[in-house]
Amino acid sequence: MPTAPAAPTTTPTATPWVLTLSCPDRPGIVHAVAGLLAEHGGNITESQQFGDPLTGLFFMRVQVSSTAARRDLEPALAELAARFAMTWTLDVAGRPIRTLVLGSTAAHCLNDLAFRQRSENLPIEIVAVVSNHTVLADLARFYDIGFHHIPVTAATKAAAEAQLLALIDELDVELVVLARYMQILSDDLCRALAGRIINIHHSFLPSFKGARPYAQAHDRGVKLIGATAHYVTGDLDEGPIIEQDVERVDHTRGVDDLVALGQDVERRALAKAVRWHAEHRVLLDGHRTVVFR
Repeated sequence: MPTAPAAPTTTPTATPWVLTLSCPDRPGIVHAVAGLLAEHGGNITESQQFGDPLTGLFFMRVQVSSTAARRDLEPALAELAARFAMTWTLDVAGRPIRTLVLGSTAAHCLNDLAFRQRSENLPIEIVAVVSNHTVLADLARFYDIGFHHIPVTAATKAAAEAQLLALIDELDVELVVLARYMQILSDDLCRALAGRIINIHHSFLPSFKGARPYAQAHDRGVKLIGATAHYVTGDLDEGPIIEQDVERVDHTRGVDDLVALGQDVERRALAKAVRWHAEHRVLLDGHRTVVFR
């Protein structure tokens, strides 16, 4: 009799996972993590770790290819976390993070993020643009992003923030980016979005506050202009820093030159901070950050 053909074999598809964790530093953490991943068929493709001698905390980011499902990995990781008092996250590497961008009238940061999302595989999905003005509506429409106008005054601030939070919940937003949003957020809103809201601003603070900081800097003859991207807290512009960038300038540069260079620095610093957050490369270490680049 002819032999029946063998049934085709199906090789399970491996998923690229990214695991981040922090815990009190002690011997055996790396061994335990690597062993658990190996037990679940994991092949580690990238691993970075750092022990902070100041806080006594250990930080680790691991990318691993594994055929194990989330339902199998998460209980095992939870058990390991209990042993080491770990805080941890597990996500599919490269998954676009659902992002809402807050802006006012300046378009350069919003335009840069939307362009990088479309052309450079920036791992975010901008699901909405929210503004207290209508200037950015056409730009949002150009990128086919929903635009929401939420005016803010002293009298309507609480209601406006409640409307914003409702929209964040409705759209399942994971990250909020302040792309030159010229409003001070309440402490309650900052707490509600702790660890998932990023701001960008020029680095002239606290020397040159208020209106026309570049004109003030030019008048003082500054030789460096820069930008800072950081997580937002209730302490204005003092949240944990993710990235900073600078440009050297000299006496030949006018105010308009400084503004243009400053906007470029802001775009670069913000894009890096957003990318590193979306790739789970930023871990909070008290009022500082550990960034695995």
